[in-house]
Amino acid sequence: MIVDKAIYHAGRRRDIDGDISDAFDEARADDRDCFVWIGLHEPTAEEFGLIEEELKLHPLAVEDAVNAHQRPKLERYDDTVFVVLKTLDYRDATSDIEVGEIMLFLGGDFVVSVRHGAANPLAPVRRRIEADPELLGTGPAAVLYAVCDEVVDRYGVIAQEVENDIIELERAVFNPQARDVTEDIYLLKREVLEFRNAEGPLIPVLEEITKGRVELVGGAREYFRDVLDHLLRVDGQVDAHNELLTSVLTAHLALLGKRQNEDVRKISSWAAIIAIPTMIAGFYGMNFDYMPELRWLFGYPIVLAVMVVACVIVYVKLRKSGWL
Repeated sequence: MIVDKAIYHAGRRRDIDGDISDAFDEARADDRDCFVWIGLHEPTAEEFGLIEEELKLHPLAVEDAVNAHQRPKLERYDDTVFVVLKTLDYRDATSDIEVGEIMLFLGGDFVVSVRHGAANPLAPVRRRIEADPELLGTGPAAVLYAVCDEVVDRYGVIAQEVENDIIELERAVFNPQARDVTEDIYLLKREVLEFRNAEGPLIPVLEEITKGRVELVGGAREYFRDVLDHLLRVDGQVDAHNELLTSVLTAHLALLGKRQNEDVRKISSWAAIIAIPTMIAGFYGMNFDYMPELRWLFGYPIVLAVMVVACVIVYVKLRKSGWL
C-alpha cells in the first residue's frame, strides 16, 4: 500500500492531493528541480500496477520489487535506476537479526520506494531530508543517499550489538559453572553470516556510484563516499566477528574436551579405588576352609584394615598425580 506521497520542488515538499498520474504530469511539466516520491510498503502486483503503467517500469524490476527476496544490487533499465538494499533489525530478547528489503526506482523526476519487512521504516528518512532543502534540491539522488545512509548506520548499530553478544559468549565459555553454549555460538555465527550477506554485496553498488558510473547521481557523489566509508568499516567488523566466533567455538570445544577428560579420569580413579576392596572381598567371600577369617579371631579386622590402607594409598597417589 502507499504510505506516503509528495512532490518536491527545489527542496520543498508539497503534498499530493489528487491522482498520482496528475502528480507525475506536474513533475514532468516543471523544471529539473521537481520530482515525485511515492513510498509503498509490501504492495501487491495490482497495487503497483498504476505506478508501473505510469512510469513504464521494466517488468523484471517490477517483479523483483513486488516479490522481494533479492540480493543488494544496482541495475539500469533505460533512464531508470533500480537499487535493492537489505535492511536489518536486531531483537535483544533472542539476539536474532531480522532481514527486510528496500527497493528504489529512480528517474529524472521520480522516486518510488518499496519496502518489505518491518526494519528501517522510511518516515524518519523523509523527515530528515525534508529538513535539509539544500540536499533535497539535488533531486532523486538525495533520496537514494538518505536511504543508503540510514541503512548503513543501522548496520553499524547492529554490529555493536553483535559484538556485545560475542563478549557475553566469551565470558560464558570461560566460566566453568556456565551451561553448554555450543548452540548459542552456532546460532550467532549464522546471524553474522546473514549480516554479511546483507552488507557485503552493497559495497560494489556504492563503489559504482562513487566512481561516477551512475549519471543520475550527479553532484551527490560526495555524499555516497561517506556512506561507503562507513559500510567498509562495518564490513571489517563483520569479518572480525565471524573469525572471532570461530575462535570462540574452537576454544569452547577444546574446553569441553578438557572437562570431559577430567571427568573420565575422576571416574577411572574412583573405579580403581573401589576395585581394591572388591577384589579382596571377592577372595575372602569364597568361604574356603583355610581362609584366615574362619579360624583366626583377628582375621576380619586385619582384612578390613588392609582394604582401607590400600584404598588410602591409591587415593593419595591419584590425588598427587592430579587425577582426583
